[in-house]
Amino acid sequence: MVTAVFPAAGQGRRMNVGINKVFLDLVGKPILVHTLQRFSRSKYINHLVVVVAAEEISFIRKLLKAVPGLKPYQVVAGGSERQYSIANGLAVVPKESEIVLVHDAARPLTSVETIDRVVEGAREIGGAIAAVPEKNTVKIVAEDGIVKETPPRKTLWEVQTPQGFRKDILLEAYRKAEEDGFLGTDDSSLVERLGVPVKVVESDYRNIKVTTPEDMLIAEAFLQKDRLKRTKDAAKKVIGKFLP
Repeated sequence: MVTAVFPAAGQGRRMNVGINKVFLDLVGKPILVHTLQRFSRSKYINHLVVVVAAEEISFIRKLLKAVPGLKPYQVVAGGSERQYSIANGLAVVPKESEIVLVHDAARPLTSVETIDRVVEGAREIGGAIAAVPEKNTVKIVAEDGIVKETPPRKTLWEVQTPQGFRKDILLEAYRKAEEDGFLGTDDSSLVERLGVPVKVVESDYRNIKVTTPEDMLIAEAFLQKDRLKRTKDAAKKVIGKFLP
């Protein structure tokens, strides 16, 4: 059994809209709904856990009740930090789950292929993360602003979500982080502290995190392009019925 946990309790201050950004309309439906529907299309995903601010739980439950095709889900309250929110989500993951994926609720364009590859990677070696090769030159800079090093670009990957792990590994990583008072930048950083290998699964550059108004424009463009392609494909099928 595979469960996906979606932290969605952030304030989204950089979006500057006054509400949780995952509620924003993106081509006809909230960002959160796009994300959950993507995961519900995966053959591997069995259960969803959505982590939101406590005052948003009732609204989210009503919203999701009207969404067709979702895998079974739970909605729970988050914490003051992303890591604490995910810990709350892990606390309700069904005991039958062998693999747990963590995915930013504000990444609505993740492909089903990426989701499936992360699950397969986690099953293979215990941990796997979605990422894309870095396209830009990256500098390591000292506190005084002087460049110290330019690492080879071929060794650099821009990390995304989903990130998937065997449940026992992820739970131990969170237990150890809490014990040490460690706050990581992602789930993989917690697992890496245990010495557990984590596999990089190549994703795609469409898998953006919607954080700013500019990101909304990019996501809308991708979805509109997908919608246009589906319309053209449907039209071809109809026309094909009347051709010899």
